[in-house]
Amino acid sequence: MGENGTGKELVAHTIHRLSLRNNKPMVEVNCAAIPEDLIESELFGHEKGAFTGATTMRKGKFDLAHKGTIFLDEIGDMSLKAQSKVLRILQEQKFERVGGSKTIEVDVRVIAATNKDLEGEIKKGTFREDLYHRVNVIPLKVPPLRERKEDIPELVEVFVKEFSFVTKVEPKRFTLGALEVLQRYHWPGNVRELKNMVERMMILSPSDTIEANDIPPPFNQDSPKRGDFDPTMLGNSLKEAKKRFEKAFLERKLEEFHWNISQTAEAIGIERSNLHKKIKLYGLDEREER
Repeated sequence: MGENGTGKELVAHTIHRLSLRNNKPMVEVNCAAIPEDLIESELFGHEKGAFTGATTMRKGKFDLAHKGTIFLDEIGDMSLKAQSKVLRILQEQKFERVGGSKTIEVDVRVIAATNKDLEGEIKKGTFREDLYHRVNVIPLKVPPLRERKEDIPELVEVFVKEFSFVTKVEPKRFTLGALEVLQRYHWPGNVRELKNMVERMMILSPSDTIEANDIPPPFNQDSPKRGDFDPTMLGNSLKEAKKRFEKAFLERKLEEFHWNISQTAEAIGIERSNLHKKIKLYGLDEREER
């Protein structure tokens, strides 16, 4: 479990690599990307002639992962019909291909990932409780990158090596200062955002060494930024919460427009005079207008 981009796929690959099944396939399935009418064929395969266009027999993901690992990514987005099919194969460890009658036994380790609260989805009726208990054997919560910034140097090293290997370019070195800059950023896109940034620097940086001043915006900005909204700032009453939110919102917008009162007022849809009053009301540091 974890937010989007936290590295759930990396965790799944690590589990497979360190397991006794590491010499067998690891097959990935993005459950959210497969249309409901194709999910059975994708997971279990089909026989020749099973439907229009099925000109040959095709193995499914479970068949391909035999003796290895299957990674069901975004299992919370799987339809109820598909969930029932997956439940059966987890319980009985056997299935039939679409259009076939032969029962195929399979031995796979199943790793499932989601960014949803499955217990909440059960209450809403969008996820089967029996499937939840079947896959929730050893739950792992992958924290967002902002809560484990000590991992950033090691992740950067891994991404540099991976990109260098795939693209056949010389690896670059991130200095300690550059890594410290990255550790101050809040990473709303999590590990995925970090990986993209590393690849960008590998492509665009002319030097073999990436210094702190080479890190581009917004990654060179401290976190949290002054004026950003934080749910912890909410008060005990609606009136207090509205005031705190408005203050944070105005401060962020003023900084976005470099404290240009005219541009800020136009952007948020209020009069200049009204904005001046709010700046005074909330005790914001009004700077010289540019």
